Amino acid sequence: MIRYQRRRRYKYTLTSPYTHPTDLLPSQAIERRYLQLDADGLLTIQPGYAWDGPSGPTLDTPSFMRGSLVHDALYQLMREGDLPIEARQRADALLRDICLAAGMWPPRARYVYWFVRRFGARHAGDKSLQTTVAG
Repeated sequence: MIRYQRRRRYKYTLTSPYTHPTDLLPSQAIERRYLQLDADGLLTIQPGYAWDGPSGPTLDTPSFMRGSLVHDALYQLMREGDLPIEARQRADALLRDICLAAGMWPPRARYVYWFVRRFGARHAGDKSLQTTVAG
């Protein structure tokens, strides 16, 4: 179960701890104020963590909330350099899998996955896929 409150700046703030297993295995545990990823791949998100919920042209539905929480946390760890950008594909697949497990309609889950694969790179901090203008 996930417990959260709706907010203004970020849409949501987690109000109780949330853990989710991943198959992302860092060489050593990652410890941030609100995020921990242990060497066995267990992601722990602490109360007070704020995230913006599902992004893009979509609705914030119950079947999307856990997935968006885990996905945003993993993308944050990539932006901060704690996870390699190569973890992005697995984070995106995990979003899809969590949404399906939460009861999301499979065609919508496929669309969500396609959308984050196509447009998520800059949010994960992947500068290799961002264009720069010289001059």
